[in-house]
Amino acid sequence: MKNQLLKVALAQISPVWLDKSETLKKIENSISEAGSQNAELIVFGEALLPGYPFWIELTNGAKFNSTVQKELHAHYAQNAVVIENGDLDGICKIAKEKQIAVYLGIIERPTDRGGHSLYASLVYINENGEIKSVHRKLQPTYEERLSWSPGDGHGLKVHSLKAFTVGGLNCWENWMPLPRTALYGQGENLHIAVWPGSDYNTKDITRFIARESRSYVISVSSLMRKEDIPVTTPHQDEILKNAPDVLGNGGSCIAGPDGEWVLEPVLHKEGLLIETIDFNRVLQERQNFDPVGHYSRPDITQLTVNRERQSTVFFDKE
Repeated sequence: MKNQLLKVALAQISPVWLDKSETLKKIENSISEAGSQNAELIVFGEALLPGYPFWIELTNGAKFNSTVQKELHAHYAQNAVVIENGDLDGICKIAKEKQIAVYLGIIERPTDRGGHSLYASLVYINENGEIKSVHRKLQPTYEERLSWSPGDGHGLKVHSLKAFTVGGLNCWENWMPLPRTALYGQGENLHIAVWPGSDYNTKDITRFIARESRSYVISVSSLMRKEDIPVTTPHQDEILKNAPDVLGNGGSCIAGPDGEWVLEPVLHKEGLLIETIDFNRVLQERQNFDPVGHYSRPDITQLTVNRERQSTVFFDKE
C-alpha cells in the first residue's frame, strides 16, 4: 500500500559555521530540493543551525573567565535560534509548500528560560509547516557542557507520518536507554538520531538501536572542514592553528528493523541522500521481539517520564 512507503532525505551538509542567516539559506535550499524530489521527510544533523561548538576543544575552552571563550560564546548566542521571534518561519513555509516534514538540529536561545542560555534542540516540523515539538538535549556531552545547558523531557514526543510513528534524539542521548524507551513506549517505529558529524558515532549505534527497537533508524550527521571556518569567526586564527583538516566527516546512514543496513554510512559527501522505506518491515520484525509490547513485563519494570517544560519562574494568573 502506498501509505506504507515513506521517501526520506538525509541532508548531509555543512553549516555556514556560526552564521545563522546564511545557514538558514542552505537549509531552506535543501528542503526545497528534497521536496522537488518528492521526499516526504528530511533530516538535518545536530546543531547544524548555526553549527557545532568545535572551538571549545581547540581553544582551551575550560579556562575560566577567558576573553576568548566569552567572545566566541557571545558570537554563538547572537547566531542562535529564537523560535519565538520567528527564526524558523521560512523553513516552516517551505515545508508547507513542499508538503515535507523536517527534523532539524538547532542551537536554541529560548525566551522561556530567560533568553540567554543555549540548548541543543531537535525541532520537528510537520508537512503542514507546523512546529510540533522542540526537544532540548537532556544532557550535553563532555565539553558541550561549557556551551550548552541541560534540557528537559518536554520534547520526548512522537509524531504520525503516513504509516510511521517518528521520534528523535540528539547525539549521545541515543546511548541513554530510558529516553529511547520513552519514545518506544509511544509507538515509535522510525527513530531519528542526529549527530554533529562522524561515522565514529553512527556506524555502530544506528544498527544497535534498530535491532533493539525493531524500528528503522535514520542517523544524520553534518560535515565540517577546516576551510568551513569563516573569517568572520572571532579568534579564527587561534581556532585554525589547532583545527584538523576534517572536523566532521559525515557518516549519515539508515538501518532497517532487522538491524541491517539500508544505507551504509556515507563519508565526505555533501548533499541529499534519498531512500524509500517500507513500514511493513517493522511489523515483520516485531513478530518475534517488541521491546514495549509482547516482549515486555510492565508488571515488573516501568518508566515514568516528566514531560513538563522546565522554567525558573512561574507566574500566578492576575
